[in-house]
Amino acid sequence: MEILDLKEVAGGALQEKVDDAMRRVLDNMQDPNTPWKVKRHITVKIAFTQNEERDDASMEMSVDTKLASVSPVKTRVAIGRDLRNGEVYAQEYGRQIRGQMSLDMGQEASGGVTAAGAGDTENKVVDLRRAAL
Repeated sequence: MEILDLKEVAGGALQEKVDDAMRRVLDNMQDPNTPWKVKRHITVKIAFTQNEERDDASMEMSVDTKLASVSPVKTRVAIGRDLRNGEVYAQEYGRQIRGQMSLDMGQEASGGVTAAGAGDTENKVVDLRRAAL
């Protein structure tokens, strides 16, 4: 009995589809924006439909992949209302909100006023109104 060589079926079209699916899976596995632990899948389906006399059949072949989804991108957004004009705002921020003054103890503040250092024995008042905005 002669069996079909799947590499040669449909002029090699099935093999091309499997090779393409393999490339997509491997690309997805190497994408740093996808979770490393998620399994990827390649599914090859071959469906046969025969005639009533059972001497002829058609083959329908498909290759599907299941890839890992791209990980979502996250950020933080400060939202509120501007007290000067009443408008609503949203502003993305990282470690510090843009325009926010940082108080580094022992360092010079952005307004030229020095805050009390950890080793100082006296407390110094920092005038936040003089800080540059």
